[in-house]
Amino acid sequence: MKIALFGANGGTGRVLAQQALDAGHQLTAVTRHPETFGLRHERLRVVAGDAMDAASVSAAIAGHDAVLSTLGVPFGKDPITIYSVGAANIVSGMTEHGVRRLACVSSSAVEVHPDPTESWLFEKVLQPYVVNGIGKTTYDDMRAMEALVRASDLDWTIVRPSGLFAADAVSDYRVSSAEHLSGRYTSRADLADFLLRLAVDGEFPREAVEVRTTEGTPSFLAFMWNETIKKKP
Repeated sequence: MKIALFGANGGTGRVLAQQALDAGHQLTAVTRHPETFGLRHERLRVVAGDAMDAASVSAAIAGHDAVLSTLGVPFGKDPITIYSVGAANIVSGMTEHGVRRLACVSSSAVEVHPDPTESWLFEKVLQPYVVNGIGKTTYDDMRAMEALVRASDLDWTIVRPSGLFAADAVSDYRVSSAEHLSGRYTSRADLADFLLRLAVDGEFPREAVEVRTTEGTPSFLAFMWNETIKKKP
């Protein structure tokens, strides 16, 4: 397939790019900083593009079979618009060029459910601190993104992972559009694998799907250290 990938230079995007190339697909990696994108391959095209700029988004989408979005930014106090504006530009570009298949990454935190397997501390303290505190502007914009995607007539799938962490390989992960999945974490390898499945097989059309990793997951402290504190400049 010919796949356009937005957010290619992020943690999940880089893993997904490698998986797509390993599977034999032609990939266009869209990033604001193509000079920092480390992969090189005969079936890889790296283009400069900004999800906030409708013209560059449209140009990157033309001629592809599917679009995958792993757009994301760190938590911040100021309003965030990359998810919603990026989605609006992607939907517009796909409509313009007649590209139907879209899979985009959101988060399980946009629709929190009680989890009987979790501790009181996580349910009542840690999760609310992230969802309603440091991550509020992120999840607000993700909800706006989801509404924009749902309102389109594309063959879309919204993917909702939990806390993302690095893993060496794809595991026997779980997915569901019918029920809330227990578990705090999703590996980037598993998320990338599922996104590629969606592009190729067209599963879960016009549905929101949760994806969870069930083996090799980190502790909460290790997750916070590796994915937040350690990554700060």
